Amino acid sequence: MLQPFRLALPLALMLAWGTAAQAQSATTTRAERKRSVTLAGTSTEPLPVVRVAQDTMTLLFFPSPIQRKTLAFDEARIRVLDAGERSVIVQPVANLGDGERQEIGVFFADGRAPARAAFVLVTDPAEVDSRIDVQRPEPPNTACQPTSQAPAPKPEDFVLLGYVDNGGVTMSKLQVELEAVQGLALESLNAFRGAGWILADMRILNRSNHAAWSPQEATLLGRVGVPLRARLVTTKPGPIAPGEVRRVLAVVEVPEMDADLVFTLDVRGQDGRRFTVPGVRFPKPTAGDAR
Repeated sequence: MLQPFRLALPLALMLAWGTAAQAQSATTTRAERKRSVTLAGTSTEPLPVVRVAQDTMTLLFFPSPIQRKTLAFDEARIRVLDAGERSVIVQPVANLGDGERQEIGVFFADGRAPARAAFVLVTDPAEVDSRIDVQRPEPPNTACQPTSQAPAPKPEDFVLLGYVDNGGVTMSKLQVELEAVQGLALESLNAFRGAGWILADMRILNRSNHAAWSPQEATLLGRVGVPLRARLVTTKPGPIAPGEVRRVLAVVEVPEMDADLVFTLDVRGQDGRRFTVPGVRFPKPTAGDAR
């Protein structure tokens, strides 16, 4: 008479265990979140953290187009399921372990600072990000100012971004000596040309008997066509003090063509002072491997 009771007891325990297991599974289900994150504005700021899980796809949506071929991540730990003009879908191969942090990064197409979007991926037991709306930090001063020297890039960045191809980089030096105008003198100018870009590397002297001067705009005007607006980069922030020499770079993206490019470079500052450099030649690319 006791046998049915013995049979029913294990069955009841199994049912109770199953119910408990289901309850535990329900409590460990990660809550999906949609949120915005702001990119690090400088190399000293921490990277934003994105929570990923093996059973959830995480969409990263960017505010402007990205260069998909520059995506960098550990393929052994992270999968990129899709990459579009402004989006990337990621998923870990397996949930990341406690304390494990995986980095993923991609460059923007416009080159505006910050030029690269980078994130730290982690697995959280309670939450997972199903969508991340990426935001770029606003510059501290929205006025047109030359940017300071960026952190030293890695050699692979030039190739991944397409700035250097099998045509290499060509350069020329300005051979014309220019007299100082409005207290500004050009000590030297080297003109570089790569895949889709030209760069004028200048050393500008601000005479000691003139006020401090900040270069703010630069344009290149060819024999035909509209002026090309350049992006200015200086070796340090702030105006050029009286008697100081400052290295200033003017960068422009140009269509690729098999011919020398010759421009007049015009640099203007905050107080109306400016100087003009005629005959800046950017040599045509070298003959690359045709394979």
